[in-house]
Formats: sequence, C-alpha cells, structure tokens
Amino acid sequence: MNVPVAKGTISTEHLQQFRSIVGDSFVLVDEESLQRYGHDETEQLSFPPEVVIKPRTADEISAIMKICNRDLIPVTPRGAGTGLSGGALPHLGGVLLSTERMNQILQIDERNLQVTTEPGVITEVLQNAVKEKGLFYPPDPSSRGSCFIGGNIAENSGGPKAVKYGVVKDYVLNLELVLPNGDIIWTGANVLKNSTGYNLTQLVVGSEGTLGIVTKIVLRLIPFPKYDLLMLVPFASLEKASEAVSAIFRAGFVPSALELVEIDALKIVSKMVDSSAVPVNDDIAAHLIIEVDGNNMDVLMQDMESIATLLNDFEAGEVFFADDAQQKAELWKLRRRAAEAVKASGYTIEEDTVVPRAELPALIKGVKALGKQYGFQAVCYGHAGDGNLHIRINHPTIKNSHGNAEMTTALRALFELVHELGGTISGEHGIGLIQKPYLSTVFRAANLQLMQQIKKAFDPNNILNAGKIFDLN
Repeated sequence: MNVPVAKGTISTEHLQQFRSIVGDSFVLVDEESLQRYGHDETEQLSFPPEVVIKPRTADEISAIMKICNRDLIPVTPRGAGTGLSGGALPHLGGVLLSTERMNQILQIDERNLQVTTEPGVITEVLQNAVKEKGLFYPPDPSSRGSCFIGGNIAENSGGPKAVKYGVVKDYVLNLELVLPNGDIIWTGANVLKNSTGYNLTQLVVGSEGTLGIVTKIVLRLIPFPKYDLLMLVPFASLEKASEAVSAIFRAGFVPSALELVEIDALKIVSKMVDSSAVPVNDDIAAHLIIEVDGNNMDVLMQDMESIATLLNDFEAGEVFFADDAQQKAELWKLRRRAAEAVKASGYTIEEDTVVPRAELPALIKGVKALGKQYGFQAVCYGHAGDGNLHIRINHPTIKNSHGNAEMTTALRALFELVHELGGTISGEHGIGLIQKPYLSTVFRAANLQLMQQIKKAFDPNNILNAGKIFDLN
C-alpha cells in the first residue's frame, strides 16, 4: 500500500511567512506565474503549484523547508524547466521552489582546477567562464544554453561529450545541500579522492531533487583541448549507421562526440532553422556526427582519416568534413535543436533509452517494429557513442504517455526490449513522473525497497518532490 504524500494546506499565514523570508517580490501566486511554472518540456503536461517561491540563499531555503516540513506542505524544486521526465512538475500542488536567483559563479580555482557555483547558473555560461581560463567542463546537454547546472546535477546529465569525458557525476566533488527538514550540510570535500564514509555526494547526483536541494556545487575541471575536428557521415541504412558506431571503438578510436541522427529528424530540424548544412536526400537514412579533439592536430587528422576509411565497410556515403568553426557550429546547432524541432512537429513523447552500444542496431530495429505494432511513428537520435538513444514518438491520437493505458503498454514493451538488450530505461533524462511506471522492468523489488528506505531516511515526511521516481510504500 502506498504511503500518502504530504498535502498540507498553504494558508495566508504561510504566504506571509514566505514573504518575510524572501521578500514580497519573490512569492508569486498570480495565475500567469502558476501556469508558467506548472510545466517543463515534458510532453504536454501542466500541474500548476499553489505558490512559486524564488529564494536567493541556502539560509532562505532552509527557513522555507522548516515551515513546509512542519506543516507537511509538498515542495517541488525547479531549475530552468528544461527537463523531459517531469521531475520538476509540481503535480501535488504546494510550493514550487525555483533556484533561478541563485545564479552566481562563486570561484574559479585555477590552481586546483575547480569551480564553485550556485545551482541557477546556465551550463553554457559556466563552460564559457572556465574556458576563458583555459579550462574545460565537458558535460554539455543539448539544452546547455538554457538549462541550469543544478538541474544537471539532479539528472546526472551527459550530452555529446560524455562518450569521451563522462557525465556530470564524474566532475562533482562536493555539494552544499539543504535537507527536507531544513538542515544544511556539505556532502563531501573539495578533493579528488575521498573514502571517508558513505559517498553522499554521488548519492545526491541523479537523485532528481528527492533527497535535498543543492545550493552550492564544487566541480573539477580539466585543461581545454586545443583542437577539434568534425565530420558528417551519411548512411543509406539506419542499422548500418548504428553498426558502425561499435566498430569505431573496437578499432581503438575514442571520439569526443559520436552522435546519430535519423534523417526524418534532420529534415524536421533543418526546416525549422532554415538550414541546408546537412544533405537530406531520400536515399539517406541517417547521419553520424563524429568529433575528435586533443592537443596534436596531426594525430587528430590521422584519426579522422582512419575512421572515414573504416566506415566504408558499413556502406557510408560521401564524408563531409567541417572546414571551420562556422560549419561546426551549424552542424551542432542542427543536432542540439533536434528535440525542440521534432516535438513542435508532433513528436511529443520522448523516451531516453540506453543500451550497450553494440546493441544499437537491435534497439533501432525493435523501435520501428513497435511503431508498426502500436500505430505510432518514431524518430531516433542521440548519443550513439555511449548507446544512449533518444526516441521521439508521434501518435495520431495520443500526445501524452502519462496516464494513458495504451501508450503505457507500448512503452512497457519498449523498455522490456531495452532490458533484454542489457540496457536501462534512462541514460540522462531521469525517471521523474512519467518513467515511474516502468522501474519494475529493470529493478527487482529489493532494489526499489532500498531506494525507498534511502528516501525515507532523508525525507521521512515525504515532502520533497514526492511521487517522483517511485511512490513510497
């Protein structure tokens, strides 16, 4: 039996208390604000909160959480609202706590290759700031120009560079965290090695705002690579393109990015941004975008030539090498805006699957077969280099998977296939609200019980982002 989630009533007195903490201007109850903060980029869902609060400091968040914990008021933390799994949707009403005012980079430590930042800093802004110092923060989700670093922590985001450099968890050293009861802690230390007790830092990364609210973040950095090369490779077969991905790594190459984009997605995004940078002929089924980077241009050129030669075994078409920064930027713009474009054209349901990369051909074949079986169209794109495939679904009558029995059946079949291939149901978007029904596909009851016990230890009153990932029982 599910444990009831907190559902205290927000009174006039509560609103007065919140205003005394953060100021009148940062407690919003008007209808326009409630509607705006009631949705993110997940499908076409909307759950307006009862109040939006915009704190500036950890102490303010602590004071807010003490009130909410005492009076059992649900709290949903939110970053930039770019999420795709419903993790920031206030589906229980209550308080929507936005971190947008916590938007300062506090210190760039060049001696120790670290940066300390608040959670409301836009990811690309942080990347550009450290790049000016010759430093590199590699995780770069497609929404990096708008998403917050705090949201990236919550979802353990990846992006194209993850194939070589890893994901967010590989760069987080320490976190300042406000617990659901209002206590403020640091989860670790600003060091590269740490075996002092349980690793609370890594537990919080990817926990989707269910355990605490991150208020400061310490990230490790690396030197920025001097050079990068980019090429675009067309394939007449989607399966051949995905087969080529594994072959590149088996041959000993480690690209800094290796992206697959199905031609239907490219057609849609090229039209939206009015670009002809990528050929979209009918005899092309997919493209691979392959990037290498490093500090020796001769080595990079040799790698690209060898990769291009290897791809001939997979019926690749004519390879296009990006000659300058403008061409590279144009190609990346098309890839990064693919999700936005296909969603606008009717592909409102997105799934974030990940399998061992050698299993990509079987996954793509299975996706197409399920589309025929359940009456939907699907386009595929994503981080093929690490087996992370994003699947956008366009159903003629179903626009939200959440709460829809027919689509739930179809998606369960998809995730069972993913599990059979040795994969799991999310690589970087998280579970949130809409993937919650499918956790049993990949986890045993014992796994879920352990996670639920961790949640109860952090949040015994179940007020913080309750009902995300799983329900307590």
